[in-house]
Amino acid sequence: MNIYDIIGPVMVGPSSSHTAGAAKIGYVSGKLLGEPVREARILLYGSFLATGIGHGTRKAIIAGLLGMKPDDTRIPESFALAEQRGIRFSFGEAELKEGHPNSAELLLTGETGKTLEIVGESLGGGRINIARIDGIATNFSGDYPTLIVHNLDQPGHVTEVTSMLGHKSVNIATMQLYRRSQGGDAVMVIECDQEVPEDGIRFLTHLEGIQKVTYLSLL
Repeated sequence: MNIYDIIGPVMVGPSSSHTAGAAKIGYVSGKLLGEPVREARILLYGSFLATGIGHGTRKAIIAGLLGMKPDDTRIPESFALAEQRGIRFSFGEAELKEGHPNSAELLLTGETGKTLEIVGESLGGGRINIARIDGIATNFSGDYPTLIVHNLDQPGHVTEVTSMLGHKSVNIATMQLYRRSQGGDAVMVIECDQEVPEDGIRFLTHLEGIQKVTYLSLL
């Protein structure tokens, strides 16, 4: 543990789990969508649902979707700021199987119609885990530039992605592979030590068998 794990994050709000973690879930989700949010359906689970209003969880998630980080003093006004930007948002109850007590499921639509479904978990101390993207299990923190590649479960796709990263001098910190079934839909989650160049991401989107590329930039 480092000193920030012990003393907690710099934040606005009463709880590092319910406020700081919630804001980070919204922030990472918005970055993964890759374009301004136009509509957000936010489903809460466990203690996020039970105590979220009192702890400011709902406002924190919306603030994150607006691009605010956990220490942004505008978090309490996030609802009004979202409405000013024409963003439609609503809340409900998530139906998750064995979900983490502090979980949120976000159903997002961007300005071009792009959609994204994410389940985020607040682990405490402002740390989070992105547990699911578009129905497929994942496991990453949002602390590194992260490349998520949806592809058909066929030979060669992992080599194509890692070769592109090597060509662009991007070092892989962690790599996780998931699939629904053999020969079906699969996902690569790659946390990187450097940002992935835009032309490298565009290259992947044009490869046969690559269904979708999502990228979390920390810039």
